[in-house]
Amino acid sequence: MAVARSRTVQGASSTSPRATLDDVARAAGVSRATASRALTGAGPTAGDTRERVRAAAKQLGFAPNQAARTLAGRRTEAIALVIPEPDALVLADPFLTGMITGVSEAFHTTPYQLILVIVRPDEPAAKHVRVLRPDYVDGAIIVSHHRSGRINRLLMDNAVPTVYVGRPWADATSSILYVDVDNRTGGRLATQRLLDTGATRVACIAGPGDMTPVMDRTAGWHDALDTARCAAGPLEHGPFTLQGGVEAMRAILARDASVDGVFAQSDLMAVGAMQALGEAGRSVPGDVKVVGVDDAVVARSATPPLTTITNPASELAVRACRMLMRVLTEGADPYTLEPEILMPTLVVRESA
Repeated sequence: MAVARSRTVQGASSTSPRATLDDVARAAGVSRATASRALTGAGPTAGDTRERVRAAAKQLGFAPNQAARTLAGRRTEAIALVIPEPDALVLADPFLTGMITGVSEAFHTTPYQLILVIVRPDEPAAKHVRVLRPDYVDGAIIVSHHRSGRINRLLMDNAVPTVYVGRPWADATSSILYVDVDNRTGGRLATQRLLDTGATRVACIAGPGDMTPVMDRTAGWHDALDTARCAAGPLEHGPFTLQGGVEAMRAILARDASVDGVFAQSDLMAVGAMQALGEAGRSVPGDVKVVGVDDAVVARSATPPLTTITNPASELAVRACRMLMRVLTEGADPYTLEPEILMPTLVVRESA
């Protein structure tokens, strides 16, 4: 025989049925979405709010894994892989295609169906409201996210359990699930390699400035130069594309013809930089040494083969999927799961 739990929600009797998420929200004085975020870790929540919600849940006998079940009502057995990038970039970028393949492979042996959601920059987040709801997907993985975070906020408001690939921008990162590479160390390794091979004027071709990997890789570039007491060369931002590398390298050469080392923050950008250097009559590595990031197939097939920093899309995909599944199928408390950070390594080839 089931025994009803005692409850202290205003207006409820001591023998009321099992507590609901709405009961917890009322007891804590917050919205239903905030209560769910605080319990499931689907998004950042202020510390005092989170503790107030958790205290109310404990008093009412409501567990964090109930929040996901209550919000969704049932399992959809669908996972959204969200990529807030233009279609052309998703199809051309080796890291993004590697993530799609890796996540698909990781869920291949599970009951979960993968839904790919590509969010173009010119699209309103509201267009994806129907798909990114807990009655449509059980969870989400976000790759290549930007600071604007329209889709991030949508998932948070809908309290969909979410794992980020790449450190999120939100300040309360302790309440957000994510996997990442130590990009600051990666930037430092790349720049140090250029310095060690004789470069004295090292430029940086960076991705969009509203992405945390770009910020961290750029910080690593500065770290290595500061340690070596070497003045920084020009810094140019651009899209993570071959053409982005071409245009950034042209701009750098126009500003400073003495550049003899280039840290490009993706292999595609690095190959584009080498193309622009060739057009300008500069040889690689004779006149200018180049290091990229990703260790993609294009790095091995480039002329000359590209020295690069690892950024293992397949391993990041597996770890992100495993983290999300711990929340969805094992009832893991998101606030007890630590971010998983992989250490990058230097792969030496002929370009540096």
